[in-house]
Amino acid sequence: MTESADLSGFDVKAFLKTLTQRPGIYRMLDANAEIIYIGKAKNLKNRVSSYFRGNAVSPKQQAMVARIAAIEVTVTHTEGEALLLESQLIKRHKPRYNISLRDDKSYPYVFISSFHDFPQLSFHRGAKKRRGRYFGPYPSASAVKETLKLLQKIFPVRQCEDAYYNARSRPCLQYQIERCTAPCVGLVGKEAYAADVENTILFLEGKGGLLIDNLVAKMEAASAELEFEAAAFYRDQIGRLRAVLEKQCVEGEKGDVDIVACAAKAGAACVQVFFIRAGQNLGNRQFFPKIGDDDGPAEILQAFIAQFYLDKTVPAELIVSHQPPEAELLAEVLGEQAKRAVAISASVRGERAKWLQMATTNAESALNVKLADQQGLFGRFLSLQQELHCPETPSRLECFDISHTLGEQTVASCVVFDRNGPVKSDYRRFNIEGVTGGDDYAAIHQAVFRRFKRQKQGEHPAPDILFIDGGKGQVGEAEKALAELQINNVMIVGVAKGPDRKAGMEKIILAGRDQPLDVTPGAAALLLIQQIRDEAHRFAITGHRQRRGKARNRSTLEDIAGLGPKRRQSLLKQFGGLQGVVKASVDALTSIEGISRHLAQRIYDTFHQQDDH
Repeated sequence: MTESADLSGFDVKAFLKTLTQRPGIYRMLDANAEIIYIGKAKNLKNRVSSYFRGNAVSPKQQAMVARIAAIEVTVTHTEGEALLLESQLIKRHKPRYNISLRDDKSYPYVFISSFHDFPQLSFHRGAKKRRGRYFGPYPSASAVKETLKLLQKIFPVRQCEDAYYNARSRPCLQYQIERCTAPCVGLVGKEAYAADVENTILFLEGKGGLLIDNLVAKMEAASAELEFEAAAFYRDQIGRLRAVLEKQCVEGEKGDVDIVACAAKAGAACVQVFFIRAGQNLGNRQFFPKIGDDDGPAEILQAFIAQFYLDKTVPAELIVSHQPPEAELLAEVLGEQAKRAVAISASVRGERAKWLQMATTNAESALNVKLADQQGLFGRFLSLQQELHCPETPSRLECFDISHTLGEQTVASCVVFDRNGPVKSDYRRFNIEGVTGGDDYAAIHQAVFRRFKRQKQGEHPAPDILFIDGGKGQVGEAEKALAELQINNVMIVGVAKGPDRKAGMEKIILAGRDQPLDVTPGAAALLLIQQIRDEAHRFAITGHRQRRGKARNRSTLEDIAGLGPKRRQSLLKQFGGLQGVVKASVDALTSIEGISRHLAQRIYDTFHQQDDH
């Protein structure tokens, strides 16, 4: 049930009298109907009324209450339901006065397929739809890749994609460097391969001791049978495994635990999370949630835990640096989600206390670095205001760049910076279509037009300054695109490469000005311009490479009518790859089962049609 009140047209006291005492969530809106705060309550009447008791509220609440133009209320069955709904809405809307988690992407896992005679070991992110075992979550993609790299050295389980695996006719480089046993071409039996898979699972389950015991037994058996080469192989495997386990093992821990520490000061906060799974330290990650000036570590952890864990795999225990105000409610809701008990502990001893102290120290250190960076970044924004003669200090910047190879697979990038640095959630790429290959002017025009058309529709805020990686021509095209959209309140600045293309020697071109702008040599603004230009360049190149890679990965055979997946696979296997198919004659192609002479001629013509010109 949802109810709302317009405080500009209704008596606040009368509205509060109508509120229910049941649990639920409340949304406070400003005059523009923007949600500025979302809260949950065990008793809605008591909680919402507390905001209007004069000096009973904090300075933050006073500022917030002054902006309230409407309140919306949703009643729930329990306080736990209210907590879930509150966290979901905060993550979706990120209200100004809430503590909100900015970086909340899905976390990666190590995946082992279970539907294949020779299972694949791979990186996984996203929904768990494939049949198999998932291990994690890991704090970052690099942590997963490092684990896969280590495992490949110890247990050579294949990590290639099934499409690549199925098309092999001879071993790949991974076999040559002893990182795979080449099951694709039958160089290892199912039993031996299954043993490597089983050992990999034991390692990922944290059963390193049992795994080493098994390998020691195999080494001794091989030695007793005078199979010294096999014994030496097991010996080396044990040595590598011990070295890895010594680095990853957490003393005294056997299960799944996350250590969560918070540091806060000067209106900023850092939350440091150490991920321990099956007694192994998978790594750590830091977060910088958006907070208010008077939010303390305990309140920050309360909001962080609710937003971070309520849609993820929850460990059996969270060890926290500060006890959240509603720790019992959090543990209850997390336990219902995990379908098992979840503990939240703030008072720990021994090795656990050492780990918690390390996490706290990491959080404090990261926060100090962040604050120093923010101060430096704000100075660059002030310098930018001075150099570009802006009436006010800019708060949002966007930059466009174009990337292509000889005019093909053109991609435009748009990156966004605010006074806290890159706003990666607002980054966008545009696949450029319908323009002459290599025409960067037309590409810039198309990208800017598409981006700002969405801005006019309210999809994102307008920047104060629009940077274009290019000279007068590109700036002119950006001007035309904005003029077509009747947008005239955005400053357009071109960043042209200077003499010898050296950093710091760029020419700064303002729209409507014939000569480049005289910028103070060494000005902090130049560093900011270089930073956003380089980031746009990186983002464009990455997008272009991905698009080019997809185009190359698509086989020409896929465009030939009548040539389905099985026939394509037969062709590639019989001729050892696409180049072999290209060189094959019509007669050779017809020797493949399922390839008629008519289809063979069509295949041949696809690769040799240029010979007719």
